[in-house]
Amino acid sequence: MSRRCLVVAAHPDDEVLGCGGAMARMASEGMDVFCLILGEGVTSRDDCRDASRRTKELEELRSTARRANELLGVREVFFASLPDNRFDSVDLLDVVKIVEEHVAELRPERVFTHGGGDLNNDHSIVSRAVLTACRPLPEASVKGVFFFPVLSSTEWNFESAFRPNYYVDIEKFLEAKLEAMRIYSSELREWPHPRSLRAMEYEARLWGAHVGKQAAEAFRIARLVE
Repeated sequence: MSRRCLVVAAHPDDEVLGCGGAMARMASEGMDVFCLILGEGVTSRDDCRDASRRTKELEELRSTARRANELLGVREVFFASLPDNRFDSVDLLDVVKIVEEHVAELRPERVFTHGGGDLNNDHSIVSRAVLTACRPLPEASVKGVFFFPVLSSTEWNFESAFRPNYYVDIEKFLEAKLEAMRIYSSELREWPHPRSLRAMEYEARLWGAHVGKQAAEAFRIARLVE
């Protein structure tokens, strides 16, 4: 079996914002990259929050996610359709079970996901669920769990600054990351909003400057076994 990586994101576009460059790099190096998106990403913008009324928009967003991930070289994208920005209405154990099922089926070596300090509560819940699902049991396939920051969420939680200790050089993959985000046109905002293409590039350049590279993505290692 080839080496495998699983990215677990709360919402469509989080995976690109958090580790799109690393995903493209790993795929180019022959690793099988998979993505699990837990939330549906739409209904929190509605007063009624009724997913049955947004069938068209939900399917369009799923199609967008597939195209963005395909551009990055992702093998397959999975969707769980948890209620957008209301993960706290779902028992944590149920979220853990979804992640556990995919980890058991795919047996990834690396897992990338949100850190627990994000302003967005869905991100924090996903972080806890992934850590629980990737417990270091003797038979576990997961050797590394990495937290990524997400613009317009991580940096807005001022009391919990993101402190990376692992960087991935994405100079050759920055344009792929930006192009994947262009596909998520409904999620993009105009500069100087942090969820803009210019902010994404500036972030990559800044992380790169931290380690003497032209562009990088930054992560915090939750656990790494070599």
